[in-house]
Amino acid sequence: MTNPTTIPSVKNSKITSGPTLSTQTYLRISEIRENTVILKNGGLRAVLKVSSINFNLKSEDEQNAIIYSYQGFLNTLEDPIQIVVRSKKLDIDKYLDDLREKATKQTNPLLQKQTTEYVDYIQKLVEYADIMSKEFYVVVPQDPYRSRNQSFVEKFLGFINAKDSYGQIKQRRDEFDELRRKLGQKINSVKIGLENCGLKVDEITTKDLIQLFYEINNPVAARYQKGENWDQSDIKTDESIKTEDTGVGLDDKPKVEATKKEEAK
Repeated sequence: MTNPTTIPSVKNSKITSGPTLSTQTYLRISEIRENTVILKNGGLRAVLKVSSINFNLKSEDEQNAIIYSYQGFLNTLEDPIQIVVRSKKLDIDKYLDDLREKATKQTNPLLQKQTTEYVDYIQKLVEYADIMSKEFYVVVPQDPYRSRNQSFVEKFLGFINAKDSYGQIKQRRDEFDELRRKLGQKINSVKIGLENCGLKVDEITTKDLIQLFYEINNPVAARYQKGENWDQSDIKTDESIKTEDTGVGLDDKPKVEATKKEEAK
């Protein structure tokens, strides 16, 4: 019986070939850093969280202004974008935990009892009524030129052979800075267009992206295993990746520049 072969992965961990391959191997996502989702084909994705407005409560003039602004936004787009509406069960665990903490600190026995009963009532209401909340996202893409010319067969074979190689990882690292610069320009254009419609737009950070994809892929576990302590988990940050690439941390860059200037003198 031959030993399973190992292949280099995105996390530099050993993945065995055969039936024991992790489902993570078949995800299109290679890594997440600098507020950007990096796909295995080299493409970059930025995710913008967008607020909502109650269109029906607006006056007719306000509705027309919003429609014309949105029409102008669509006309300025040079590349396709993805609009995602995510429905999820309302999560008020943090709110209830705060109330429980206040109940324990309450010196009045009657108020303490009422607070505890209120927490139990709200918790049962959310569970049985199945109250949902909606979140709105806009995904801004930036793909390398090489991935745009792939045929359907090439894309299909790339999905079947989902293993990552060192050459692919290195190629993505080399292309990242230029693609991220172009993606930043698209992000600014999309943000301005949506803000003109009266919407609030925020680019999702690296940790929030990790939290988002964790909740999407683990909807049940995410309700009981909160991702609030990502700093304590084995996750590479933007600073650690830059240190690996250059050998210099983000905090050390001013010191290095000062040293270079002294040497030049």
